[in-house]
Amino acid sequence: MAVIRVYPYSFYGAWREDWRVNKGNAKAQLVLSLFRVGNFIASKRHSNKALYLAGLPYLVLYRVLVEWLLAVELPTCTVVGPGLEIHHGMGLVVNGNTIIGDHCILRHNTTIGCVRNPDGSQGPSPVLGNGVELGANVVLLGGFSVGDHAKVGAGSVVIREVPAHATAVGNPARILPARSL
Repeated sequence: MAVIRVYPYSFYGAWREDWRVNKGNAKAQLVLSLFRVGNFIASKRHSNKALYLAGLPYLVLYRVLVEWLLAVELPTCTVVGPGLEIHHGMGLVVNGNTIIGDHCILRHNTTIGCVRNPDGSQGPSPVLGNGVELGANVVLLGGFSVGDHAKVGAGSVVIREVPAHATAVGNPARILPARSL
């Protein structure tokens, strides 16, 4: 069972910021608008059972439309900060236990997931800081963090922590040395 977390931002403020950063990208605006409503309903699972039960048909519709038709797997229980920017979005898979900070950028064919524990249970998922940018075809697997304003290059497979303001590239990903100007 996923744990729904308390948000430090308002539903409307997060939706407005998502809409602003995805200006001109109708698919991302649609996906994130539907996600924010579904996320609000899912967050009421324990605090307002009546609202949650009334919203179940919406959650089913969300899965069919967003996951099956638009190929963006962003579970409504995922914690996502305001200003998430989705480029293209096809093949985007995010584990429900992932935490995504404010103003992150995700590109197509990206997977953010967990590694199974030896007993078969689901292990921890990555935590993305604020302003993280992921290139196309990136895979992040396991319970580690990607620091604020870090970048992960296209096609990288990340299984270890990425420090803030660093750039990780390759398979397996390695941190590029900082260049002085």
